[in-house]
Amino acid sequence: MSNNNVSLDVNYVKAQFPAFNDPLSAKWSFFENAGGSYVPNNVIERLNYFMTSTKVQPYAEFDTSAIAGDNMDQATNLFAEMINVQNDEIIIGGSTTINMYVLSNAMRSLLKPGDEVIVTNQDHEANVGAWRRLAEHGMVIKEWKINTKTAELEIEDLKSLLSEKTKIVAVTHCSNIVGSINDLKSIAKLVHEYDAYIIGDGVSYAPHGFPDVKDLDVDFYAFSLYKTYGPHLGLLYGKKAILDKLPNQNHEFLEGDVPYTLNPGGPNHEELSCLIGVYEYFNNLFEHHFPGEDGSVRDKIEKINELIAKHEQEIANPLLEYISSRDDIKLIGKNKIENKNRAPTIAFTMDNKSSKELSSDLVKHGIATRNDNFYAWRCLKALGIDVDDGVVRTSMVHYNTHEDVNNLIEALKKI
Repeated sequence: MSNNNVSLDVNYVKAQFPAFNDPLSAKWSFFENAGGSYVPNNVIERLNYFMTSTKVQPYAEFDTSAIAGDNMDQATNLFAEMINVQNDEIIIGGSTTINMYVLSNAMRSLLKPGDEVIVTNQDHEANVGAWRRLAEHGMVIKEWKINTKTAELEIEDLKSLLSEKTKIVAVTHCSNIVGSINDLKSIAKLVHEYDAYIIGDGVSYAPHGFPDVKDLDVDFYAFSLYKTYGPHLGLLYGKKAILDKLPNQNHEFLEGDVPYTLNPGGPNHEELSCLIGVYEYFNNLFEHHFPGEDGSVRDKIEKINELIAKHEQEIANPLLEYISSRDDIKLIGKNKIENKNRAPTIAFTMDNKSSKELSSDLVKHGIATRNDNFYAWRCLKALGIDVDDGVVRTSMVHYNTHEDVNNLIEALKKI
C-alpha cells in the first residue's frame, strides 16, 4: 500500500498518550512540543516495569539484573536501527548539551592552535557554546551568519568561510526558531571536501521524523530524546572510525571501551531501558496504518516519517497562512511547508505587544505556549529581536490536530 493512500489516524495517535485523558493536560491546546513532547503509554509502561521489577545494578547473573541489562542493550540496538547506525556508534547521555560538551572536550585532541571551527548564529546554544569554548585553547572560531532578511543560512556564505584550516563545522539540521530544515547532506559533502568534521544538531528535526543518519553522512549527530516522545536524555551519534580516535572521557578502566568512553558515568539505566517504548509506539503506528505489512525497523520508521510529514504539513500551513496575513504579526522563516522544507515550529512577534504579553494572552485562551529566546539568542540578536522578551513559539508534532490550530487562530483573532 502506498503512503499516498494513507493518512495519519490522529485519533489513534492521541489514544496512545495518557496526557490527552488527563484533566490537567487535556484542557490545553498544546503548542510547546519543541520544549518537550508528551510520552506514550509504551514508554511509561517500560519505565514502570524497570522501576518496579528490575531496579538493580544491571549485567549480573541473577535474573532481575540480567533482564535490566538486556533491556538497556535492546533499547540501544533499536535506536541504532531506527536511525540506521551501528549500536556502538551511539551514546545515550543526560542531554544534548552534556553530550556536546563531552564531545568537544574529546575532539580538542584532534586540533591545534590556529585550526578553525565554524559555528552558526542560527543554532541553539547547545551546538554553539561547546565549540566556541575551543577558542580558550587557541582555535579560531568563525561564524556562519544568517541572512537577516530571511533568517536563513545560505550555502554561499559557508563556502566563503571554509579553508584548509577548517577542522569542524557545527550546524543545525533544523532551527528551533526559524523552523527551516537545512540541507545537511549537501553541507556535509561540502565540509568533507575540506577534510573537516561536521556536527549536526538534530534536536528540532528528529521529533518530525527520525533521520537516516548514514545517508546524511555527518560525522556526529545529536538530538534530545525527551523531544522524541521519550525521557529526558540526549542521543549522540558518532562515526565509529572517529570515536576510536578520541581520548577517553570516562573512568580510566574503560579506556578503549567505545562508546562508553564518551559517556562519563554511563547511561541512566531506567530511562535508557524505557526507550524500548519509543520504538514500540512507532511500531504500533506502523501496524495500525499498514496492517499485514512488514519490514526492517528502518523501513517502518521511513513509512511513519512520511505519514507524520504529511499530517504536520496539513495542520501547520493554515496557521502559517493566517499569521502571514496579519500585518501586525511578523513571522520568522518560510510561510509555507512544502516537501518538508521547514518544521511546524512557528515563531513570531507582534507589533505593539511584547512577546511576554502575547504569550500570556494566548495562555488565557487555552493555548499552551510561551515566549523566550529558546537558547537561540544569537539568532534573535541577529534579527534585532529583544533576546530577553524573545518570540512566541508555537510548535507542533504529529499528535496535534486541526482543532488545535483552529483554537490558536481564533485566539489570535481575539487578541
